[in-house]
Amino acid sequence: MRILLYIFIISIGIIIGYKDILTEKWMRSISKIQMLCLLFLLFVMGLNIGVNRNIVNIFMKLGYQALVLSTFSIIFSIIGVKLVSKRLGNIKRGERGHDN
Repeated sequence: MRILLYIFIISIGIIIGYKDILTEKWMRSISKIQMLCLLFLLFVMGLNIGVNRNIVNIFMKLGYQALVLSTFSIIFSIIGVKLVSKRLGNIKRGERGHDN
């Protein structure tokens, strides 16, 4: 049932963004708000991992491979989001790439 809540919340965000309901001040702040929420989410996930001793022990056993895999996943996720965001921003402004 949570998935329906997530889809509903995302849909509301899409509608608000599409209809230009937010003021220009809010629009300029969205990137900062998004980054703060992401950092808070990562912090809470870290707390959850730290509290669960079993997870900490498993991390110690997995070692280097898990660290490398997770680090590269995070790095390439960030790069992917930046590229897609830049591309969508160009399309929204009417600037099409030369690859069309």
